[in-house]
Amino acid sequence: METAAWWEILLGGLMAVLVILWFGPGIKTAIERSRAAKKDWPAALIPLGLVVLFVLLLIQIVRG
Repeated sequence: METAAWWEILLGGLMAVLVILWFGPGIKTAIERSRAAKKDWPAALIPLGLVVLFVLLLIQIVRG
């Protein structure tokens, strides 16, 4: 595989900067909104824990 030319690297960097500038205001608003939101960790951690336990159960069944 060939290495990228300097203009391709420059164009990729420019596109990355433009995407960051384009999404910047929305990201800033989302961060501010998430700081003001109610923290509800159990709603995320309980299903995640159940999935981990289910996967461990499946592994034990296959090994057994």
